[in-house]
Amino acid sequence: MGYALSIDIPGADGNIDEPASSGLGERGNRSPRARARSPTSTSGEIDSYTEPKSAPGPRVPVAATGKQAWRQRAWTGSQHRMSWSDWKEVEGKGMTFDEILYDKKHHQGLGGGIARVTINKPEKYNTMSLATVDEMFRAFYDANHDPTIGVIVVAGAGKNFGTGGDVEWEQWGLREAFYNRYPHNRLIRGSRKPVLAVVQGYCLGGHNHMAYCCDFTLAADTAKFGQAGPKVSSPADGFFVPYLTKVVGAKKAREMWMLCRRYSAEEALEMGLVNAVFPVDEIWQAVENWCEELLEKSPGCLEILKASFDQEMDGYSEMGIISSQFYPDWFDMPEGKEGGASFQEKRPPRFWSLRQREAEMRGQLVAEYEEKDGED
Repeated sequence: MGYALSIDIPGADGNIDEPASSGLGERGNRSPRARARSPTSTSGEIDSYTEPKSAPGPRVPVAATGKQAWRQRAWTGSQHRMSWSDWKEVEGKGMTFDEILYDKKHHQGLGGGIARVTINKPEKYNTMSLATVDEMFRAFYDANHDPTIGVIVVAGAGKNFGTGGDVEWEQWGLREAFYNRYPHNRLIRGSRKPVLAVVQGYCLGGHNHMAYCCDFTLAADTAKFGQAGPKVSSPADGFFVPYLTKVVGAKKAREMWMLCRRYSAEEALEMGLVNAVFPVDEIWQAVENWCEELLEKSPGCLEILKASFDQEMDGYSEMGIISSQFYPDWFDMPEGKEGGASFQEKRPPRFWSLRQREAEMRGQLVAEYEEKDGED
């Protein structure tokens, strides 16, 4: 573990457009049906889904004196490599979507297949709402009930994996999400099939904790990871918060959640947040390679192993329990509104001036009560 990593991260010099979101995002009025419908299209907005013809292995760090280097890991798969059908959009009852793309492909040598669930709002950084999660549920349900599918892949359309929740929806929708619904991470936990996240560009907020809850995470060298909740008054609790300690360790997990820092792909690899990092134009070839390795294994054994590993997520309170115990009216409190307001108004938040006013008003109330009690 102690390796020093050295790669150039596109975007560190400003090549990745900064999202109009601090880990939350916002949704536009553009019709989702007008977007590119095929992730492998070479035109339209989902240009980064073009799958290359080259077949590299993942880049892994090696110890070296002086400047650290990357080496290509030799491929150890079977002779079936590269024998895949084309991606085919899934059709049928309940399979019409506005916020996601859902397609499948099968390995022509091994016989098993991949189901791909793509959040399809690239012009708004693939932000999510409960409508997105509902559509993802239908896709996950179908994939888990298809005996020919061995792996579920989760991706984001365009250049970014995603930046969390939809800001406009969250003004009211977070109440429902916290107090009346399951988190999207529950789809990962409840899936019988292994889930692989494919991350490029921004992976912030809800997308970050969705990715680290997946069984595997492959990252492009453009990826940037982080949480943003405390910056924008969006509380987080439930199993997916403490589960990060199992992924990167307790200290790093608290740093990520509480300080809201951002981490490059190489930093994510070093801390164990991702399995491997690839050049962005080679990421989908890498996905095929990893999925092929999984399809060579007994699907039943993989299901048992996944469920066994996922026990790490059990035993914690569900999302919203701790938040509602601490602050049952959080989303109606000034502090609960201030983070989102300051983000939208592009100004520093005034958390501590609100706390100061609260302390003054509380002191005034206590003084008035004691004065009245003394008169009685």
